[in-house]
Amino acid sequence: MYGSTQQAYDRAITVFSPDGRLFQVEYAKEAVKRGATSVGVVFKDGVLLAAVKYKFSNLMVEDSVKKVFEVDRHIMTVAAGLIADARKLVSLARDYSERHRLLYDEAPRVPSVTAYVADVVQAYTQYGGARPFGVSLLVAGYDIKPHLYEIEPSGALTGYYADTIGENKKEVDAYLEKHYKKDISAKEAIKLAYDAIKEYTSGEMKYAVEVTMFKKGYERFKRLCNEDIKKYV
Repeated sequence: MYGSTQQAYDRAITVFSPDGRLFQVEYAKEAVKRGATSVGVVFKDGVLLAAVKYKFSNLMVEDSVKKVFEVDRHIMTVAAGLIADARKLVSLARDYSERHRLLYDEAPRVPSVTAYVADVVQAYTQYGGARPFGVSLLVAGYDIKPHLYEIEPSGALTGYYADTIGENKKEVDAYLEKHYKKDISAKEAIKLAYDAIKEYTSGEMKYAVEVTMFKKGYERFKRLCNEDIKKYV
Protein backbone atom coordinates (compact mmCIF):
# COMPACT_ATOMS: atom_id res chain seq x y z
CA MET A 1 0.00 0.00 0.00
CA TYR A 2 1.16 3.49 -0.74
CA GLY A 3 1.38 5.99 2.09
CA SER A 4 -1.39 8.51 2.60
CA THR A 5 0.93 11.34 1.49
CA GLN A 6 1.47 9.77 -1.93
CA GLN A 7 -2.21 8.90 -2.30
CA ALA A 8 -3.06 12.55 -1.96
CA TYR A 9 -0.99 13.45 -5.02
CA ASP A 10 -1.36 10.55 -7.43
CA ARG A 11 -5.07 10.91 -8.17
CA ALA A 12 -4.66 13.59 -10.84
CA ILE A 13 -2.02 14.12 -13.50
CA THR A 14 -2.10 17.91 -12.97
CA VAL A 15 -1.03 17.87 -9.30
CA PHE A 16 2.61 17.98 -8.25
CA SER A 17 3.71 16.38 -4.99
CA PRO A 18 5.58 18.61 -2.52
CA ASP A 19 8.91 17.24 -3.80
CA GLY A 20 8.03 18.08 -7.43
CA ARG A 21 6.96 14.65 -8.70
CA LEU A 22 4.10 13.66 -10.99
CA PHE A 23 3.19 10.20 -9.80
CA GLN A 24 1.03 9.36 -12.81
CA VAL A 25 4.04 9.92 -15.08
CA GLU A 26 6.16 7.70 -12.84
CA TYR A 27 3.49 4.98 -13.04
CA ALA A 28 3.63 5.25 -16.83
CA LYS A 29 7.39 4.68 -16.65
CA GLU A 30 6.73 1.52 -14.65
CA ALA A 31 4.57 0.26 -17.52
CA VAL A 32 7.53 0.84 -19.85
CA LYS A 33 9.81 -1.23 -17.61
CA ARG A 34 7.47 -4.20 -18.09
CA GLY A 35 7.78 -4.01 -21.88
CA ALA A 36 10.02 -6.25 -23.96
CA THR A 37 13.59 -5.04 -24.50
CA SER A 38 14.36 -2.97 -27.59
CA VAL A 39 17.75 -1.61 -28.65
CA GLY A 40 18.80 1.11 -31.07
CA VAL A 41 22.37 1.53 -32.39
CA VAL A 42 23.90 4.18 -34.63
CA PHE A 43 26.67 2.83 -36.84
CA LYS A 44 28.82 4.23 -39.62
CA ASP A 45 26.44 5.59 -42.29
CA GLY A 46 23.34 4.08 -40.71
CA VAL A 47 21.15 3.17 -37.76
CA LEU A 48 19.27 0.04 -36.65
CA LEU A 49 16.54 -1.05 -34.27
CA ALA A 50 16.40 -4.49 -32.65
CA ALA A 51 13.40 -5.66 -30.64
CA VAL A 52 12.41 -8.75 -28.69
CA LYS A 53 9.21 -10.35 -29.95
CA TYR A 54 7.79 -12.92 -27.52
CA LYS A 55 5.75 -15.87 -28.67
CA PHE A 56 3.09 -16.29 -25.99
CA SER A 57 1.20 -19.12 -27.67
CA ASN A 58 1.67 -21.68 -30.41
CA LEU A 59 -1.67 -20.48 -31.77
CA MET A 60 -0.40 -16.94 -32.29
CA VAL A 61 0.22 -15.71 -35.84
CA GLU A 62 3.73 -14.30 -35.46
CA ASP A 63 3.50 -11.92 -38.42
CA SER A 64 0.52 -10.21 -36.76
CA VAL A 65 2.80 -8.87 -34.02
CA LYS A 66 4.85 -5.90 -35.17
CA LYS A 67 7.46 -4.42 -32.86
CA VAL A 68 9.09 -2.00 -35.29
CA PHE A 69 6.78 0.53 -36.96
CA GLU A 70 7.47 2.48 -40.15
CA VAL A 71 6.74 6.19 -39.82
CA ASP A 72 8.22 7.17 -43.18
CA ARG A 73 10.56 5.54 -45.64
CA HIS A 74 13.53 6.86 -43.65
CA ILE A 75 12.05 6.86 -40.13
CA MET A 76 11.23 3.87 -37.93
CA THR A 77 10.26 3.51 -34.30
CA VAL A 78 10.07 0.74 -31.72
CA ALA A 79 8.06 0.83 -28.50
CA ALA A 80 8.14 -0.59 -24.99
CA GLY A 81 5.11 -0.47 -22.72
CA LEU A 82 1.50 -0.25 -23.87
CA ILE A 83 1.68 -1.03 -27.59
CA ALA A 84 -1.85 0.28 -28.16
CA ASP A 85 -0.59 3.68 -26.98
CA ALA A 86 2.39 3.34 -29.31
CA ARG A 87 0.14 2.73 -32.31
CA LYS A 88 -1.64 6.02 -31.63
CA LEU A 89 1.65 7.93 -31.49
CA VAL A 90 2.89 6.21 -34.66
CA SER A 91 -0.33 7.24 -36.42
CA LEU A 92 0.20 10.87 -35.37
CA ALA A 93 3.82 10.75 -36.55
CA ARG A 94 2.75 9.33 -39.92
CA ASP A 95 0.17 12.08 -40.35
CA TYR A 96 2.77 14.75 -39.55
CA SER A 97 5.25 13.21 -41.99
CA GLU A 98 2.66 12.97 -44.76
CA ARG A 99 1.55 16.57 -44.27
CA HIS A 100 5.18 17.70 -44.48
CA ARG A 101 5.67 15.85 -47.78
CA LEU A 102 2.48 17.28 -49.26
CA LEU A 103 3.29 20.84 -48.15
CA TYR A 104 7.02 21.02 -48.92
CA ASP A 105 7.46 18.19 -51.46
CA GLU A 106 10.39 16.77 -49.49
CA ALA A 107 11.02 14.20 -46.77
CA PRO A 108 10.67 15.52 -43.20
CA ARG A 109 13.75 15.76 -41.02
CA VAL A 110 13.99 13.10 -38.32
CA PRO A 111 14.45 15.62 -35.45
CA SER A 112 11.30 17.57 -36.41
CA VAL A 113 9.09 14.46 -36.53
CA THR A 114 10.50 13.23 -33.22
CA ALA A 115 10.04 16.61 -31.55
CA TYR A 116 6.41 16.73 -32.71
CA VAL A 117 5.65 13.34 -31.14
CA ALA A 118 7.46 14.32 -27.92
CA ASP A 119 5.35 17.49 -27.73
CA VAL A 120 2.16 15.40 -27.99
CA VAL A 121 3.37 13.05 -25.25
CA GLN A 122 4.26 15.99 -23.01
CA ALA A 123 0.83 17.59 -23.49
CA TYR A 124 -0.80 14.51 -21.95
CA THR A 125 1.15 15.11 -18.72
CA GLN A 126 -0.37 18.51 -17.97
CA TYR A 127 -4.10 18.34 -18.73
CA GLY A 128 -6.83 16.71 -16.70
CA GLY A 129 -9.25 14.17 -18.16
CA ALA A 130 -6.54 12.06 -19.80
CA ARG A 131 -3.68 9.86 -18.68
CA PRO A 132 -0.04 9.91 -19.83
CA PHE A 133 1.03 7.59 -22.61
CA GLY A 134 2.32 4.41 -20.99
CA VAL A 135 5.03 3.89 -23.58
CA SER A 136 8.58 4.88 -24.48
CA LEU A 137 9.71 5.11 -28.09
CA LEU A 138 13.06 4.69 -29.78
CA VAL A 139 12.92 6.69 -33.01
CA ALA A 140 15.57 5.92 -35.63
CA GLY A 141 16.04 7.61 -38.96
CA TYR A 142 18.43 8.92 -41.57
CA ASP A 143 18.41 12.26 -43.38
CA ILE A 144 21.73 14.11 -43.54
CA LYS A 145 23.09 11.67 -40.96
CA PRO A 146 21.75 8.81 -38.83
CA HIS A 147 19.63 9.73 -35.80
CA LEU A 148 18.48 7.83 -32.71
CA TYR A 149 16.15 9.39 -30.11
CA GLU A 150 14.32 8.18 -27.03
CA ILE A 151 10.93 9.67 -26.11
CA GLU A 152 9.90 9.02 -22.50
CA PRO A 153 6.34 9.08 -21.06
CA SER A 154 7.13 12.53 -19.65
CA GLY A 155 7.77 13.86 -23.16
CA ALA A 156 11.51 14.14 -22.52
CA LEU A 157 13.49 13.77 -25.74
CA THR A 158 17.13 12.63 -25.80
CA GLY A 159 19.49 11.69 -28.62
CA TYR A 160 21.76 8.66 -28.33
CA TYR A 161 24.42 6.70 -30.18
CA ALA A 162 23.02 3.53 -28.60
CA ASP A 163 20.08 3.13 -26.24
CA THR A 164 17.62 0.68 -24.71
CA ILE A 165 13.98 0.76 -23.63
CA GLY A 166 11.95 -1.87 -21.84
CA GLU A 167 12.92 -4.44 -19.23
CA ASN A 168 16.51 -4.63 -18.01
CA LYS A 169 17.22 -1.16 -19.39
CA LYS A 170 19.98 -0.37 -16.90
CA GLU A 171 21.80 -3.63 -17.50
CA VAL A 172 21.55 -3.48 -21.29
CA ASP A 173 22.58 0.20 -21.32
CA ALA A 174 25.64 -0.71 -19.23
CA TYR A 175 26.48 -3.47 -21.75
CA LEU A 176 26.19 -1.03 -24.64
CA GLU A 177 28.35 1.58 -22.90
CA LYS A 178 31.04 -1.03 -22.36
CA HIS A 179 31.09 -2.43 -25.90
CA TYR A 180 29.92 0.41 -28.17
CA LYS A 181 32.41 2.42 -30.18
CA LYS A 182 31.84 5.13 -32.73
CA ASP A 183 32.04 4.34 -36.45
CA ILE A 184 31.28 0.67 -35.95
CA SER A 185 30.18 -1.22 -39.05
CA ALA A 186 26.64 -2.42 -39.72
CA LYS A 187 27.71 -5.99 -39.04
CA GLU A 188 29.24 -5.02 -35.69
CA ALA A 189 26.14 -3.01 -34.76
CA ILE A 190 23.81 -5.94 -35.46
CA LYS A 191 25.97 -8.27 -33.40
CA LEU A 192 26.19 -5.72 -30.55
CA ALA A 193 22.42 -5.24 -30.40
CA TYR A 194 21.72 -8.97 -30.65
CA ASP A 195 24.29 -9.90 -28.00
CA ALA A 196 23.03 -7.19 -25.62
CA ILE A 197 19.47 -8.48 -25.92
CA LYS A 198 20.47 -12.13 -25.63
CA GLU A 199 22.60 -11.46 -22.55
CA TYR A 200 19.67 -10.11 -20.52
CA THR A 201 16.58 -11.80 -21.98
CA SER A 202 15.25 -14.84 -20.15
CA GLY A 203 15.17 -18.06 -22.12
CA GLU A 204 12.11 -19.31 -20.24
CA MET A 205 9.77 -17.90 -22.89
CA LYS A 206 10.14 -18.32 -26.65
CA TYR A 207 11.19 -15.14 -28.39
CA ALA A 208 12.70 -13.83 -31.60
CA VAL A 209 14.75 -10.71 -32.28
CA GLU A 210 13.39 -8.42 -34.99
CA VAL A 211 16.06 -6.21 -36.62
CA THR A 212 15.41 -3.30 -38.98
CA MET A 213 18.11 -1.00 -40.34
CA PHE A 214 18.72 1.93 -42.67
CA LYS A 215 22.04 2.64 -44.39
CA LYS A 216 23.16 5.55 -46.52
CA GLY A 217 21.93 4.87 -50.05
CA TYR A 218 18.86 2.90 -48.98
CA GLU A 219 15.48 4.08 -50.24
CA ARG A 220 13.73 2.78 -47.14
CA PHE A 221 14.35 0.72 -44.01
CA LYS A 222 15.20 -2.94 -44.50
CA ARG A 223 13.83 -5.66 -42.23
CA LEU A 224 16.27 -8.51 -41.71
CA CYS A 225 14.95 -12.05 -41.67
CA ASN A 226 16.26 -14.65 -39.21
CA GLU A 227 18.64 -16.05 -41.83
CA ASP A 228 20.17 -12.59 -42.40
CA ILE A 229 20.59 -12.01 -38.66
CA LYS A 230 22.33 -15.35 -38.17
CA LYS A 231 24.96 -14.36 -40.76
CA TYR A 232 26.05 -11.49 -38.51
CA VAL A 233 25.79 -13.07 -35.06
